[in-house]
Formats: sequence, C-alpha cells, structure tokens
Amino acid sequence: MSKPATDVPEFTVVDSAVMVKVFYAFAVVALLSVAISVAGKWLGHSIAMGGYSDDTKVYEVVIGNNVLAMPANVIRFDKARRDGVTDRLDLYLRYPKMDGYSVAARDDFNNARGKRTVLFLTFEEQAMSRDMSGRYAPIYSSLIVQPGKPGPGSTTLYDFAEKSGYLNETLVVAERPGQAPFVARCLAGASAEQSLAPCERDVLVGERLSLTYRFPKEFLADWPALDAAVLGFAARTLKTGATLKK
Repeated sequence: MSKPATDVPEFTVVDSAVMVKVFYAFAVVALLSVAISVAGKWLGHSIAMGGYSDDTKVYEVVIGNNVLAMPANVIRFDKARRDGVTDRLDLYLRYPKMDGYSVAARDDFNNARGKRTVLFLTFEEQAMSRDMSGRYAPIYSSLIVQPGKPGPGSTTLYDFAEKSGYLNETLVVAERPGQAPFVARCLAGASAEQSLAPCERDVLVGERLSLTYRFPKEFLADWPALDAAVLGFAARTLKTGATLKK
C-alpha cells in the first residue's frame, strides 16, 4: 500500500512581464507622491505670497525698440516675469520709495493699514501722437466745463461735459512754466472711493513708448514730485530708447 502523497504548496508562476508592469506602476505612484508633495509646498508658498513675488531677479523685457530691465518683484503678473518680447508690461511700485514687493512691504501692497501707497504702471507701444499733457489743448480743453475748481497742489479740477464720453471723471490740470501742463484724469464719486488708484496719467518715454501710471488721488497734493519719481524710474529701467520726452 503506497503512502499518501505529502502536501506540497502550489506556486503560481507569474509572467515576468506582469512583474515589470507592477514595478513600474508602483514607481509611477511613488513619483506622483513626491511631485504632489513638492507641488504642494510650492503652491502653498505661492498662495501665501498672494500672487506677489519678492524675487529681485532682473528681466530684460523688449517692447518695440525699447529694452526695460525690470526686477521680478515690480512686475504684477507671474506670466510676465521672464526675458523676451511683449507688447505690454504691467508693474506696481510703492511710492515714494519706488520699490517693489517684499515681505517688509507686504502690508502696503495689501493696503492693510488703509493707506494707499501703491502706483500701477503700464508700458506699451505708443498708440497716440501726443501724451496726456499734449492732448490738453487740442482735445481735453474742448471737452471740459469752465470754470474749474481749485484742487490740491495748485491744480485746477474740471468736470467733463455730459457728451464728452468721460462719465464720472474729473480732469486735473496744473500749469508748468515753459512746458505743457501737467494733466491727469481722476474718477469721481463712489468709484473713486472704491479704487486703490483712481487717477491716471500717461507720458511718452523712450522710443515710441507710452507709460501710463495710476495713483491715489491724495498724491495730487505733490504732483511735481510724483511725476518726477515716475519719470526717474522710467529713465533708470530703460536701457535703450531711454531719452525721455518732455
């Protein structure tokens, strides 16, 4: 009588190709976990920065025949923080220091104390033959209601005529001996109260380059210093076509 066969564990032979696929699957999962971890840290920093950058790396931005050397922390939008050609560059600066975002300046850029100190600047190719000061005599002077009212910093404030197209705006004019007047437009009423920078002025700089800057109405009290600071910033950052047009 033969002895019963001893129970022997059965092993299933697994195709090596299947094992390779399993290995790669685990590898992919591991890499995804690392990527998510790294991305989470980067995104967390990005969210904490609120879209700002405290990086001071200087980028060379080309608009037309002009090259602008701009630190990353003065450039408003992340996608614009790069070298290369563009048709428009948006910036923000803290006035009067004319510096960009930093941890120390965070409250100012977030308007945390309710004191508006930030200027918004836009460089773009010149679209009109005259800047705002040059447009006063041929255009704006025929669109305003006379007489004007005394404004801050020896300016005169004019309401626009109803059919001018400038609704809820005021024209600000200040005479400058030997030059075209200082001219800006400011929002009026509730719109002005809600805006961080309700006033706007554009000037011609460089080679066929227009610079528009928006600013709090409070800065009109010392408009000569404000205008000089903006033009000085343009002169420092323009590396070609840097001659400012008066």
